[in-house]
Amino acid sequence: MFGSKKQVSTIDKEQLELIENAQKRIKQKKRLYIHFVIFVIGAVFLIVANTVLGIGETFAPAGIDWFVYAIFAWLFFFVYHFISVFITHKFMGKDWEKQQLEKLVHQQEARITKLKEGLAKEEQKIAKAQVKDEAKAIVGTKAAKKTSELTIIVAEGEDNAIGKDNDLIWHLSDDLKRFKALTNGHHIIMGRKTFESFPKPLPNRTHIVITRQKDYKAPVGVIIVNSLEDALDAARYDKQPFVIGGGEIYKQALPLVDKLEITRVHATFDNADTFFPQINLSQWKEVNRTRHEADEKHAYAFSFITYARQ
Repeated sequence: MFGSKKQVSTIDKEQLELIENAQKRIKQKKRLYIHFVIFVIGAVFLIVANTVLGIGETFAPAGIDWFVYAIFAWLFFFVYHFISVFITHKFMGKDWEKQQLEKLVHQQEARITKLKEGLAKEEQKIAKAQVKDEAKAIVGTKAAKKTSELTIIVAEGEDNAIGKDNDLIWHLSDDLKRFKALTNGHHIIMGRKTFESFPKPLPNRTHIVITRQKDYKAPVGVIIVNSLEDALDAARYDKQPFVIGGGEIYKQALPLVDKLEITRVHATFDNADTFFPQINLSQWKEVNRTRHEADEKHAYAFSFITYARQ
């Protein structure tokens, strides 16, 4: 836009110069006619000097009065300049000057309009090019994001229950071991309440905590953000970051994730107050399932199920 202002300023300067040049040409024409008037006055003076004062007769060679020829010549120029100056002057007075200026201004306005149209087309081309560049950048960003595999990891009952009072309803040793094995060395994204349910930060994992609280205090090494978008940006260099809860964070992340690691606990829990969102199986493909029966270490039977987005 700065370039456009500069070009418009240049156009205004050129317009002013053209008008000034037109005014100069008009003045030049008027001075020319003044010269013609002087020329005619001089011719009349010579004729009067010859006819009244007799100047020139004594210089006529061989009896030829050369001044007679001069009279006819001056008479011709006199008539010519009389017509040009006194008759034509009516058509080239102030009104004529005004018409000439208006004509030049109109021509210049037409030129400015064309230039502005050209500038508008150039701006449209630049805008389209910028849109294409932005689209390419977005595509490139999406492609870059696809180098990582965002994963939800969750343990849920048959009724999608995942907890009560910000804690698990069950204790499954193998499920905790699997959680540790999958998330070890990765970024884990969670809400504030989920983070506060831990006795201390989990070892060998980068914690990203989403909270609306300003100036939320957390141990050194814990990343505090205010939105899921910021959390994903903080984990952008991790090839497989994990979303680990709670219920609202799962709901926000489900449309964005590429993979689901679900521990399906084969029981229902009436006392649950937090639930995992229902998944649309038409959008997900089951790629692995391992079933574990209940035993002395596990009060409930459960299955490890892996889904990949179709």
